[in-house]
Amino acid sequence: MRKQMLCCLAALLLSGCGKPTEDGTLAVLWYQQSGEVRGLYEQGYELGKQQLDQALAKGTGKPPAIVLDLDETVVDNSPYQAQVIREGASSFALWDEWVRKAEAKALPGALDFLRYADLKEVAIYYISNRRTSQLKDTLHNLQQLDVPQAVESHVLLRAPGEQGKDARRAAVMKTHDIVLYFGDNLSDFPGFEGKSNEERRRLAEEMKALFGRQFILFPNPMYGHWEDAMYNYEDKTEEEKKKIRDRLLQPFR
Repeated sequence: MRKQMLCCLAALLLSGCGKPTEDGTLAVLWYQQSGEVRGLYEQGYELGKQQLDQALAKGTGKPPAIVLDLDETVVDNSPYQAQVIREGASSFALWDEWVRKAEAKALPGALDFLRYADLKEVAIYYISNRRTSQLKDTLHNLQQLDVPQAVESHVLLRAPGEQGKDARRAAVMKTHDIVLYFGDNLSDFPGFEGKSNEERRRLAEEMKALFGRQFILFPNPMYGHWEDAMYNYEDKTEEEKKKIRDRLLQPFR
């Protein structure tokens, strides 16, 4: 099971295996073309400002910090997703090429919010499942965008053999009180790592008081652990995946 999960997590970093489906094309086009995406990101970051002010007004025991995912939270990798569709398959080489280009743009509202938090002297940590070997290029991309606190000690990427983000979050919590988390995937928030979709839905209900308060969740129809959970975190062929997707659909008759 561990080997299967590692294979699936590797596939997630490549935003899926095999030939992209028409559903994937529509997802990327929605992300790149719709005004709804801009509105949702602006809304999320505006809410983040309000919640940050409230948290700072209450005070913290240790210095306050916020934790953000990077991909599809701070920066937009949809051009990579579009290239995957054009080429018909993903690969580590294609993802590495995109990361080396350091051309990902900031998502709507992100820079404004991050500068706001920086002015309030809040520590900003970026916890991403990009590989540590991609740190130099990731920092270059963030620094070109003038992202606050984009320095090596605040950009925490995934080390070889590491699963999930819990260890990196725990390292931040040793010195800071994390008042806000931002992400496009439930696994960007504590408690959701490696769970089935049924468990993810149950936990989202149980933790609903945290969403919009401590957890700020952004839209991402292009990829995510929700899809891997449908396949039980196992490596599947496209035909097997299609059968599972068809079986899980819930039509009205």
